[in-house]
Amino acid sequence: AARPSEPPVAQPALPSAAHLPADWVIAIGSSTGGVQALTRILPEFPADTPPIVIVQHMPEGFTAAFARRLDGLCPMQVREAADGDTLERGRILIAPGGLRHMQLVTAGGRPRVALVEGDPVSYSRPSVDVLFTALARVCAPRCSAAILTGMGSDGAAGLLAIRQAGGRTFAQDEASSQIYGMPARAWERGGAEDQVPLTQMVPRLLGSVRAGLAAGYPRQPALP
Repeated sequence: AARPSEPPVAQPALPSAAHLPADWVIAIGSSTGGVQALTRILPEFPADTPPIVIVQHMPEGFTAAFARRLDGLCPMQVREAADGDTLERGRILIAPGGLRHMQLVTAGGRPRVALVEGDPVSYSRPSVDVLFTALARVCAPRCSAAILTGMGSDGAAGLLAIRQAGGRTFAQDEASSQIYGMPARAWERGGAEDQVPLTQMVPRLLGSVRAGLAAGYPRQPALP
C-alpha cells in the first residue's frame, strides 16, 4: 500500500518590515562564495523590506538565471537590474554580470539604477566599489551596506565612503566567510563598523535601519 503523504511543514512567518521607510536602501557586495551566502540570507528578508541592491561577481549571462532562482526562494521580488529601474520596497535588484557597472542616480527625487560603461574597478565589472560609492553620494545617510565573502578588495573603498557619509556598514566575519578577502580589506580600512556572522547579517541590516530612524536620520534631499 502506498504510504500516506507527509503533511507539509509549516514555514515560520517572516516579520513585517512595513514600519521601515521605503526610501532607505540596503546594498550588498559579494564575490567567491557569495552565491551560496546570498541564497542563504536573502529569503530571510520580509516581503516588504526597503529596496536592496546587490553586486555579486558573476560572468555575463549568469546573473539573470541567478535572479530567477532567488525570486522563487524569496518573499521579496528578485530580478536582474535594468537601466532606469527604480528602487522599490519589496524589490531586490542584482547587477548584471559582464560589461557594465551598476550605479545609482536620482531622477524625479527617487534613486534609479544606471548601468554605465567603464573599465574594471578593483579588477571587477560590475564593481562593488562603484555601486557603494554611488550609494554614499545619492542615498547616505539613509542606507546600510554589507560586504560578504569574496576574494580581493572590491568594496572596501566604497564601504568606507558610505560610513564616512553616515550610513551603516558591516562585513561578514572570518569564521562564516568562504573567502575572507573582501570583508577583511573592508574591516582593515575602517569601512565596516562591525564584523557579523552570516547568520546574523539580516537582523543586523534590518536593525541598522531601525537604529537610524531612532537617531533621527534625515531624509536625503533630491540631488540634481
